[in-house]
Amino acid sequence: MSSQTLIKVSNLWAGYGKTVILKDVSFEVAEGEIVVIVGGSGCGKSTILKHMIGLLPPISGTITIDGVNVAECSESQYRSLLMRIGILYQSSALLGSMTVGENVALPIFEHMKLDRHAVMELVRIKLASVGMDGYENHLPSEISGGMKKRAGLARAMALNPKFLFFDEPGAGLDPITASELDHLILTLNRIYKTTMVIVTHELRSIFAVADRAIMLDKAKQGVVAIGKPSDLRDNSDDPLVKRFFNPKVEGRRAE
Repeated sequence: MSSQTLIKVSNLWAGYGKTVILKDVSFEVAEGEIVVIVGGSGCGKSTILKHMIGLLPPISGTITIDGVNVAECSESQYRSLLMRIGILYQSSALLGSMTVGENVALPIFEHMKLDRHAVMELVRIKLASVGMDGYENHLPSEISGGMKKRAGLARAMALNPKFLFFDEPGAGLDPITASELDHLILTLNRIYKTTMVIVTHELRSIFAVADRAIMLDKAKQGVVAIGKPSDLRDNSDDPLVKRFFNPKVEGRRAE
């Protein structure tokens, strides 16, 4: 890669307890790159994301982010790393009893020594950057699903993270709203040069935002392809990859 490698997954075996989900997975993510992790249901997309952000320890292998070994670092090193990471969860994970502004303010109050006025000014800026200016005092129950995703993204960006991780960002959204979210993700990447890892199964989003795609397969328990989505669609000889990236073509052939 021409850019500096900031995320490196090496020979990762991942799973839950003694249950192995993924075997010997290796890949890298360059600075400022948008990489999507794709594949069918149950292939381990969300599992590998949880391992990458330190929620699950690897069975074996290593995950290094910004020079930090996620599984073997000290508590202080991990806490410092988390300040450089933002996460948008599939459900947005907004606290329903708090306003949108209070949700976005949570990580700022936790990690930065600022007075309330300064924090709320930062909150306003972050909400404006995702098209949510003026919604500081709304409860999550008072806004749409797309707005919840944007508010969750504003919270993920609260500390100006170097890395953003997304778990199925378009899940539950109508096509127009999902497309708008894709455009926002691209815009933020171009403005802030944030390195992004996105878990998704939606082809529209994959082709819209990804620099590269890493495809996992449930049966093979690992990576079956890495490359630009268009290259995987047009040039792969692997039947699994061809079916995933060309579902309409493969469906017509089967008729």
